[in-house]
Amino acid sequence: MNQMNNCTDLRTYVRYGKQGLPLLLLLAVCSILLAAHEPRKTSSRPNIIYIMADDMGYSDIGCYGGEVNTPNLDRLAANGIKLRSFYNNARCCPTRASLLTGRSPHQVGMGLMVTAPAASYEPGSYQGFLDTSYATVAELLKKEGYHTYMSGKWHVGERPEHWPRKRGFDHYFGLISGASSYYEILPQERNKRRFILEDSDYAIPKDGFYMTDAFTDHALEYLHTEKNRKDAAPFFLYLAYTAPHFPIHSPDEALIARYEKIYAKGWDQIRKERYAKMKRIGLVDASYQLTERPSDIPAWEDASDKKTWIRKMAVYAAMIERMDQNIGRLITALKANGQYENTLIVFLSDNGGCAENTNNRNLNDSTKLVGQRGSYNTYDMPWANVSNTPFRKYKHYMHEGGIITPCILQWPEVIRPQMAYLSSTGHVTDLMPTALELAGATTPSGIAGQSLSYLWKSKKAPERTICWEHEGNRAIRTGNWKLVKDLEDADWELYDISSDPSETRNLATLYPDRVNNMKKAYDTWAQNMHVKPPKKNTNKSE
Repeated sequence: MNQMNNCTDLRTYVRYGKQGLPLLLLLAVCSILLAAHEPRKTSSRPNIIYIMADDMGYSDIGCYGGEVNTPNLDRLAANGIKLRSFYNNARCCPTRASLLTGRSPHQVGMGLMVTAPAASYEPGSYQGFLDTSYATVAELLKKEGYHTYMSGKWHVGERPEHWPRKRGFDHYFGLISGASSYYEILPQERNKRRFILEDSDYAIPKDGFYMTDAFTDHALEYLHTEKNRKDAAPFFLYLAYTAPHFPIHSPDEALIARYEKIYAKGWDQIRKERYAKMKRIGLVDASYQLTERPSDIPAWEDASDKKTWIRKMAVYAAMIERMDQNIGRLITALKANGQYENTLIVFLSDNGGCAENTNNRNLNDSTKLVGQRGSYNTYDMPWANVSNTPFRKYKHYMHEGGIITPCILQWPEVIRPQMAYLSSTGHVTDLMPTALELAGATTPSGIAGQSLSYLWKSKKAPERTICWEHEGNRAIRTGNWKLVKDLEDADWELYDISSDPSETRNLATLYPDRVNNMKKAYDTWAQNMHVKPPKKNTNKSE
């Protein structure tokens, strides 16, 4: 033992002779291996950047199994932490509310979607804007001396008194509302969609405008401002892309053409290839079953108008690659400014792939190719099923396909690269307490989330229970057990996510006591959050 205590430098060799050298080498190797699992030290509070994609599925980006070219996100994942089991709230507004407040969307008034500026509303869980009684992460970080910026989609308050600069952001550029053309605000939607710079309407240029690029342009302006500041205060940036939310638009025809060659294989083959890649890179194992193609999706060989279907997915993929290119621009600027090493970057999506169809909106110019200005299309259910490989269902639902998201965290100065995908259960509510801990701030009481710092501090993952509700779709996860009932389902379904993460084996009849206990826990949460009872489905039993 004395020998080991003294073997810390070359004095080992002098004291113990040649026999001490192997021990010295062994200890040196052990020190390197131990250091790889220890967080690096940082001398100052970090900058914090949260990047959110919109309507992007679990397996779309390269490091989560997709064939879409996303080298910048892949590098972030390789150099940081990538989570296997991270959740959102299944839809844009509720997820954004939780990211901003660390609370259940119902608690802060966003149990459903936003209300229009002139619409009447009932105060409470479904009022359609963030409750001002609860602070946002921007408001709390601003009190700690952070500069706060946002660029992108807001969608948690349409009235001017609920806009970003009223909720803690020093500067804002973006889309106050939901889905919009990437090239313009359509005449039919001008009373519903608002582009804002600070607190004033922004006139979109007639030519050369593409929304994903514009969001990044303004984020880069904020970084340039930070570079030239004389004070040493850190910054918080919330970059909320609309990509790849419909309408699927891409100005890059060469990129679309490249993806058309890939997607000519069809959705059945692409989904199998994604699943194989997910297993190959260690994202999933044998417990993740590839769920069957739903009966309302035809086999690729039976699909009509294959050329249009191929074009749709090619445009969707091009949108994701363009977003990745823009994230690359952001990273380049951080490095040039000397901000990169001490910046925490988190990337996630607001819900699963979207199976919606917008034909009834009558916004599509059929003379335009899918993806061009004037077109207004979705990639629809068959490709959304691919995006959510290997899971069931889509955006809006509480099965895994609706609520699970890629989640990547990188902080070069502190987080050591993790080769494996981590299985710790996280939720979008965790982002606020994470930011507050790094800022040295006190987390308010009643927060649903918990800081993710345990991921890089080698601490045990905390036990937790997470509940969801959206439009009558309900779920609760406690440990590895998940109880779920979408409105269209006949009864509650119970899954052991540790052995069946794809939700293929309903165990409700085998564990009735567990079902009842979890239902009671859900009911207590729902009562506390003032969740509306689901509408009765007369065709199926409760």
